[in-house]
Amino acid sequence: MSLLGCTRTKLLGIRVSAILAVSLCTNFVDAAPPLTSTTNGIYVCEPGDGRRLTSDRPLPECAGREQKLLNSDGSLRRKVPPTLSPDEANEEETRQRKVAAEVAAVLDIARRDKNLMRRYPNETSHQVARNEALDDMQKARAVSEKRLTELAEERKPILAETEFYKNRTLPAKLKQELDANDAAEAAQRSLIDNQKSELIRINARYDAELARLRRLWAGAVPGSMGAMPSGLAPTNEPVSKATKPASR
Repeated sequence: MSLLGCTRTKLLGIRVSAILAVSLCTNFVDAAPPLTSTTNGIYVCEPGDGRRLTSDRPLPECAGREQKLLNSDGSLRRKVPPTLSPDEANEEETRQRKVAAEVAAVLDIARRDKNLMRRYPNETSHQVARNEALDDMQKARAVSEKRLTELAEERKPILAETEFYKNRTLPAKLKQELDANDAAEAAQRSLIDNQKSELIRINARYDAELARLRRLWAGAVPGSMGAMPSGLAPTNEPVSKATKPASR
């Protein structure tokens, strides 16, 4: 990552700054060449026995210690971190993967926040979208309610005919018609229950969005508020069409 990339990351928000400024930018500054490489400059380290070692290349005696790379005038060019053991290298790789995943998640949240603000520049536009989503579901529910009424009407002559067979076995055709009507009614009632739940979910989702948008409109940094609660994903994507009732 370049220094410019580190700078841009710090500007994203509190969470990204905490993740990247410490982890990624520090890695950029402290990155060291392999011990077999040579670099114009002077490597200096103290192995712990009172000596001060110098060389024109990384010192194997100090592989487990921090080394300093000096310019020819004695000024510090950078610090070289200790060489990691295989286990330490694996741990560092795991840590960097975790950091990268966290950064990607925060960047994705920031992208979604920006998309949300572009789609809804003010509260009026958000309310219009809510009304449209609710209207689609209300229309679907009205169709289901109408079908339920039709099934009740269709059931009346079937029940009237069953009166002729009291205490007797119903003819197969009549029983089939009654069972089919029962099954269709149960399916419609289940569909209506689902549509009621969807209306509640739509309102909850738009409520959560509106609360988030109000903070964003007030100046909150995109991506700084964490992800939306599970099940209340932003409506950056087109709202799915209402579930259609089953045909007769």
